Amino acid sequence: MVNKIGDLPGYGTVWFYEDGIANILSLNNVKKKYWVTYDSTAYCFEVHKVDSTKRVFNPSKKGLFYSCVNNNVALVTTVEDNINKYTIREYSYAKKARDLQNIIGRPSTQDLINYVEKNLIPNCPVTRQDLLRSEDIFRPNIGSVKEKLHILLRNM
Repeated sequence: MVNKIGDLPGYGTVWFYEDGIANILSLNNVKKKYWVTYDSTAYCFEVHKVDSTKRVFNPSKKGLFYSCVNNNVALVTTVEDNINKYTIREYSYAKKARDLQNIIGRPSTQDLINYVEKNLIPNCPVTRQDLLRSEDIFRPNIGSVKEKLHILLRNM
């Protein structure tokens, strides 16, 4: 089970598994930030970085493309690192904000902020700031993102 979120410098937010041998990046997301080429002769993808270096992704025996990285380099910032930026009370309310978001059907953070600011949730225990902290600590609510993707795909 993958339950850690981190920040991959130069790429953005990623889900990762500490004990795994690999973590997966979406080619569609990589190409939004970098120039990506495919060499059909060498059968590899090349990701060209702004410093003129490139990372080569070769296929595994099962066809999944991968790139070896140095195991001595820390590539992610964990949720635990994000928690440590806040007081215990701030973290507690950020957790309440995420719990509320999950309970009421995982609306986007912006939608939930609008509900809170318009007093549409009676006796709401969280504030706009709690919701923003929640997003910073836990990153976007993956359930909300999955539901929106599901709706989008269903309507295609």
